[in-house]
Amino acid sequence: MVKNATLLYYPIRQSIMSILPLVSEFVVALGEGSSGDRTEEEILAIGSPKIRIIRTVWDIEKYPNGTENAHQTDIAKSHCSGDWLFYLQADEIVHEQYLSIIQQRCEALLNDPEVEGLLFDYIHFWGDYWHHQVSHGWYKREIRIIRNRPDIHSWESAQSFRRIPGFDGKNYRQQVGTYKLKVAKAHAQVFHYGWVRPPHLMQSKKKALDTIHKGVERVEGLYRNRPGYYDYGPLGRAAKFKDSHPAVMQEWIAQFDWKDQLKLLVKRTVPCTDSHKHDLPKYRLLTFLEQNLFGGKEIGGFGNYVLLNR
Repeated sequence: MVKNATLLYYPIRQSIMSILPLVSEFVVALGEGSSGDRTEEEILAIGSPKIRIIRTVWDIEKYPNGTENAHQTDIAKSHCSGDWLFYLQADEIVHEQYLSIIQQRCEALLNDPEVEGLLFDYIHFWGDYWHHQVSHGWYKREIRIIRNRPDIHSWESAQSFRRIPGFDGKNYRQQVGTYKLKVAKAHAQVFHYGWVRPPHLMQSKKKALDTIHKGVERVEGLYRNRPGYYDYGPLGRAAKFKDSHPAVMQEWIAQFDWKDQLKLLVKRTVPCTDSHKHDLPKYRLLTFLEQNLFGGKEIGGFGNYVLLNR
């Protein structure tokens, strides 16, 4: 599901292309965009007969608190066929090195009815393409492949999925009567580029996301006195990425031109205009303990799944 991808710097074409070789069809719930948005043109430029666009109109009054994201995801899901459904958000990319692994896992687990989905590891890039967050509070794994079953729905603001028998089609944040999916590891990773944009576009994207969760009027007040750019803070505190990016991202990454707007040192030379949980002393302490004493296991972490030994 996607809306205003080109205006908000989403690598939508790259996201689709990254798993296109793996799927038999690719369904996109395309929300009506703002003037000047070229998302549909970007998708059609891929030129694949596998792609099917479902046009939608978003209603954040009917689906508040981020649930329109889940609603749009369910719309796309309802148009899908096949046994397994592979869900990617518009800023998520799969490295080509994982495609054969994912296919083998889907084939091996197809006839194991207890497995309702596959769990992927995540790497969250931050500020540029050479830093990523390994910090307390950033989700380390998430469900991205699910069984094509009518009682499995997108949940909350579409970060994950749950089994919701008798779902009313509206309350995507309900807890009672919902069930975590039983999942197996995909043995693959999702590259998340949601926090890599030119600072002015990162601010626009964050405002758009906050609007979906908090409503237009409240967000207009919150952003009235904020600068027109996003401050990533000191990137020197983030982990360095030294491996390869997906091949479909190479041309996109080559457009990187905001290095001079980033703070690459560990310490702030000027106050940060945007607050980040991972920079707070409490979260930095928890991260240190997790990485050095608990082998990377999150202290008090929440997992929206039941992990099976498969």
